[in-house]
Amino acid sequence: MDDRKQQTLKRVFVNDVDAYSSRHIAEVLGKCEAEENSDIEGEVEETPSPRGEPAFQVLGTVSSSSKDGKLPFLHLQHVSPARDELFQLLLGCDVVVYNITESSTQQVEEATWAVTVLRDEMQNFKSRKCFILISSVMTWAMTKPSDDKPQAPFSEEDFIRRRPHPSFRNHNNLEKLVLKLPRGKTSKLKGYVVAAGLQYGMGENIFHYFFKVSWLMQDPKIPIFGNGTNRIPMIHVCDLGRVIQSIIKLKPKSKYILAIDGAKNTLEDIVKTISDVLGPEKVDKLPLQDAITMKAFKPEELDCLSINLRLDASIVSDTFNFDWICRGGMVANMNSIAKEYKHTRQLLPVKICLVGPPAAGKTTVAKKLCQHYKIHHINISSLIEEKITQLKEMINGADLDDISEEAAAAAEEQLEMINQSMETNQGQLAEDQFFDILREKLYSKPCRNQGFVLDGFPETSEQAKLVFSDEEPENKDSDLTSKIPWYNKIITPEHVFALNASDDFLTKRVQGLPRSLAEKMRYTQKEFVPRLARYRQLFSAEETVLDFFDHREIHPEYIEIGSDDLEYTLVMKKITEIVGVPKNYGPSPEEQEEENQRREKERKQKLAAETAERKNRKLAALAEMTDRYEEWKKNLLVVKQQESELLEAKALPLRNYLMKYVMPSLSEAMLECSKIKPDDPVDFLAEHLLRNNKED
Repeated sequence: MDDRKQQTLKRVFVNDVDAYSSRHIAEVLGKCEAEENSDIEGEVEETPSPRGEPAFQVLGTVSSSSKDGKLPFLHLQHVSPARDELFQLLLGCDVVVYNITESSTQQVEEATWAVTVLRDEMQNFKSRKCFILISSVMTWAMTKPSDDKPQAPFSEEDFIRRRPHPSFRNHNNLEKLVLKLPRGKTSKLKGYVVAAGLQYGMGENIFHYFFKVSWLMQDPKIPIFGNGTNRIPMIHVCDLGRVIQSIIKLKPKSKYILAIDGAKNTLEDIVKTISDVLGPEKVDKLPLQDAITMKAFKPEELDCLSINLRLDASIVSDTFNFDWICRGGMVANMNSIAKEYKHTRQLLPVKICLVGPPAAGKTTVAKKLCQHYKIHHINISSLIEEKITQLKEMINGADLDDISEEAAAAAEEQLEMINQSMETNQGQLAEDQFFDILREKLYSKPCRNQGFVLDGFPETSEQAKLVFSDEEPENKDSDLTSKIPWYNKIITPEHVFALNASDDFLTKRVQGLPRSLAEKMRYTQKEFVPRLARYRQLFSAEETVLDFFDHREIHPEYIEIGSDDLEYTLVMKKITEIVGVPKNYGPSPEEQEEENQRREKERKQKLAAETAERKNRKLAALAEMTDRYEEWKKNLLVVKQQESELLEAKALPLRNYLMKYVMPSLSEAMLECSKIKPDDPVDFLAEHLLRNNKED
């Protein structure tokens, strides 16, 4: 985009775009396209942006701890700017949006400072600016209804009567400060207050706890804290962004605007619908204080969830004309919101099928995959036992308060049919009944939420068709996708792995098992050989189960099992590289603490081992140096001895010569010298030797 086009765009500032609410508001504004501008309150843009071009340049601030990097919908991104830098940034924008719905004291303080400095500077503005404060409906929390119409909802016209929750008094004071900004054509700073309902959507924020516990399916019932009858004003976070967008474009006359959807849902309605769509379809009312004890919510979040207000957003519904995402509210749109939640948080099911010959290690690998990806293991024998146990519990009334008589009667009838089938088929369940149980399992919330590993099934292409392609829709697509045979994408595995090993390897493996274990796993020689032969026959057929997946663009991966990978480390590495990272929630705080302790223990053990190894290396080096020193000393003694012997051998002829020719004369001279004791003994010796030598 060239400079001239950039200059025609409205520059919009949004604070804290790394936070949940502001991020999505800024994204809505950043993706907004320009439309034909209408004359509102006598204001027309001099050079409107062409239709289809971006309507705004969005600038925002992020905290220094943000890990998002550069957000693509922002024109400029400033990291924790100082007040002087922030002031210059605000002066360069046409619209300033301050969002204080996150209940942060810092947000309120910064927004108060911003509106104050802009108000003081507005006489020097070259053009009009707009200040939009996104506040919370919590500033209405303590408002008393009128005596004559106690059930009537509040509207924007009642904003003067609003009374805030004690924790939101500063929000209310800031609202008043913005509302006091001068109006009219002479004013260069126009102010709006948007009282936003509790926001939902796009991965969730305050309602995230209910979505998470429902999706995880770890609890039989989803808690409702309090009686749940309070009505909560809400709005989808992207619809809130569209409200801000409409204010910027339409410049409404009203200073105070309620931003809520058209629903009047209670907390019980909300939690029950979340549980029905994502979770166990059961709820349980708990005391309000349990939310704090269970660390489900902070006190300030619990205050928001306890709000009980009837509000009517007449300006948004009557004046603003935009495409709502959830005009009917969260409950009415829960299916789409649940999809949005899973997509935003990348909570996607991991669906795997493992096939392979007996004793190849399918069940071991399946359990490892389930542990790694936190998904569900579907084993054929265990599946039937699990279903029978479930039916017996329903019949025996293990949870009578939640099971109707009709459901118990249906369970009894189904159990009777299963028992009759197994009696008729020598302990085996009829294939059609088994397929019904399997499909029910695949369609269950845990498998649809987190995913599954199918262990050793299906075995044939016909079985795969009956399970995954039995419910072909009448009006399927007739385009290119019709070239691929139809299959049910909800329950069909996305990854297929075929484990394989030689018959000799498998036979030796089962022969090495204890007899009791071999009998339990049906790996005795009498049972194993026919099972292996049957598998080889099935997988050498004209059309195998692997062909079923391959024809549907789900291409199987073949993995060879060998004796060098008894712990299946290499197998797991290959599978996880293909499947990718877990698409699940990370560990809980307790699990994370346990993992941290384990890693710390491993770190200390590794450090101790490295320290011991370094010490051993030093001791070994010292011992080697000592040995070398001792050896050097021994060699030195040998050399000295050899030198001494050599010198002695060389000195022997000289000694003999001295003893024969020199020592007799010298000894005589020295004796004479000792008798006479001359003053100069050396001169005496020399003369004596010389005289005797002449006489000789």
